[in-house]
Amino acid sequence: MNTETLAPPGRKRKSRVSSLTRMTQILDHLLESGEPLSPYAIAKGTGAPVSTVYVTIDEMVNARLLSRNADGSIWIGDRLYYYGLAYSSKLQLFEEAKREMTELRDEVKETVQICARDRTSLVVQQMATGPGQFRVASDIGSRLPLNWTASGLLLIGHLPMDERIALMKDSAVESPTGRAETDPTRLAEIAGKVYQDRLAIQDGQADELVCCIASPVCNEEGECLVTISVVLANSKVEKNADYYIAAVTRASQRLERRMGWLG
Repeated sequence: MNTETLAPPGRKRKSRVSSLTRMTQILDHLLESGEPLSPYAIAKGTGAPVSTVYVTIDEMVNARLLSRNADGSIWIGDRLYYYGLAYSSKLQLFEEAKREMTELRDEVKETVQICARDRTSLVVQQMATGPGQFRVASDIGSRLPLNWTASGLLLIGHLPMDERIALMKDSAVESPTGRAETDPTRLAEIAGKVYQDRLAIQDGQADELVCCIASPVCNEEGECLVTISVVLANSKVEKNADYYIAAVTRASQRLERRMGWLG
């Protein structure tokens, strides 16, 4: 019998779940912030007791689940990176998406991204950079508000209307250009339409010079699991929009076929 989990008579057994939950709260808060934070800021952000957070952070730093910068701020540790690599290497969707992403990049000669949703954020999961001088600001691991991006709206388009509205109430914020829609009901309506059309175009909502053309990759139940998108200068889209739209929609359908979800 494993006696490590037994508490002395009269003493309540310490819960492992509680410590694991605290760790995930810390990691989730760092992911949502997108930047290193002080232990005190993490405690305030998670609503956890400061002393408990300090102890948990020390344990996680020692285990390389977190890293401590020279100024004392805390960020994700390298051990989680290796866990992520092991996890993604076994997922067929990621491997097939990477192949399709590269083929589309070679076809259109522009940057291509694979994006997914993590609760109220869009996350860039994979990216193949185009050969030209044009560069996008969002790299692998970048997190953006759902209402700023074409992919963000596609990723919630399959949800019921009330869930879409609730998500937008929690996540919609004004973009740097001021052009992104922020009304939750309107965003929910747009998300449903672009999902049905299998196409969303973001032109200047997050960056004045950048256009994103995205198409959903849906499983057999119709859930949009990831999107594939071309990110390029909006001047190129103005000249040849039909070409890029056709290429992106073909790519998403090929990926669904590779996964056995389409036809």
